[in-house]
Amino acid sequence: MREELRIMVPRSLFGPEHEEFRNTLRRFFADEVMPHHAAWEAQGYVDRKLWNRAGEMGLLCMAIPEEYGGLGADRLFSIVLMEEKAYLGATATTFEIHSDVIANYIFHFGTEAQKLHWLPKMASGVAVGAVAMTEPSGGSDLQAIKTRAVVDGDEYVLNGSKIFITNGHHGDIFVVVARTGDSGEGKRDISLILVEGDRAGFTKGKPLQKVGMKGQDTCELFFENVRLPRSNLLGGVEGKGFMQLMQELAWERLMVAIGAIAGARMALDVTLEYTRNRKVFGKSVDSYQNSRFKLAEMKSEIAIGQVFVDRCIELALARQLAPEASAAAKYWTTDLHCKVVDQCLQLHGGYGYMMEYPIAHAFIDSRASRIYLGTNEIMKEVIARTL
Repeated sequence: MREELRIMVPRSLFGPEHEEFRNTLRRFFADEVMPHHAAWEAQGYVDRKLWNRAGEMGLLCMAIPEEYGGLGADRLFSIVLMEEKAYLGATATTFEIHSDVIANYIFHFGTEAQKLHWLPKMASGVAVGAVAMTEPSGGSDLQAIKTRAVVDGDEYVLNGSKIFITNGHHGDIFVVVARTGDSGEGKRDISLILVEGDRAGFTKGKPLQKVGMKGQDTCELFFENVRLPRSNLLGGVEGKGFMQLMQELAWERLMVAIGAIAGARMALDVTLEYTRNRKVFGKSVDSYQNSRFKLAEMKSEIAIGQVFVDRCIELALARQLAPEASAAAKYWTTDLHCKVVDQCLQLHGGYGYMMEYPIAHAFIDSRASRIYLGTNEIMKEVIARTL
């Protein structure tokens, strides 16, 4: 039985339609994803046909209005997808980044022409989206980026590089963070520019070899005199990029927290099953007080974290989620996720270190969450500024 069915504080976010969709997702991941997951980890990315299949099933860009190819569904459907993916450990899939990050930038800030051109393609899975922020010389400090777009007549000329870009290998449309000005005021010089994956001068590196999340499409990007029409500027106005990024950042960090809590629940569930069945000195592992206390502590902390995350979801749906709240959710839940996974692996003993056990995958996959979307140290700095 899933821990979510026995959680201390019953959840009230989801209606019957969301739970029905959850069952659909479980079948989709069981049939279309998990049987191929090991092969995708070996090659460093999912097969392209998975994107097409997800589009056919209406699993992409669900919250985007119907006039732009989406389903016009409420964001809770996207959250259900995030939870199911994290619970199953399907780290190779990146539908939520495509649908609830990149598509959001285009929908919220793009011109009508940009929305009509790209969103239907993204909803169908014909085009895969990526956002290119991080650079080899720096991560969290977006005001210090070096990638630059210079005006040349009716075009921009883009030069620079990006690293750790999710969906980089399959990407067809990239929201690229670039410097378009020299005012010296940092954030006022940043713009977001749409870059098609087949532009001359734009090259992609091989999938990066990561410690975990090995099947997730992640690579480096290089821009060498890439010429782009000025109509590719997201929203059509320079200098708005930093503001656009900040408006979406609270939601993006909450997405990490949603996955972290679901992943922690999965780790606890598989450990409960293991400790009930594993015998040590003639008794099940879960019959020892140390084991029972550890399991009780983890269940309590996960329940506490879920309540906070659910409240943040409610605020995000009302567009009232404060940056410091999402920062707190991101750092606390990812720290908890890693702690839970570590303790659960310990309760598995030597078998926990074997890759045939889900807890071993969770151990290597969970660690990155304390780094991406801003390190947890940066999250604490965001909160500290509000003291």
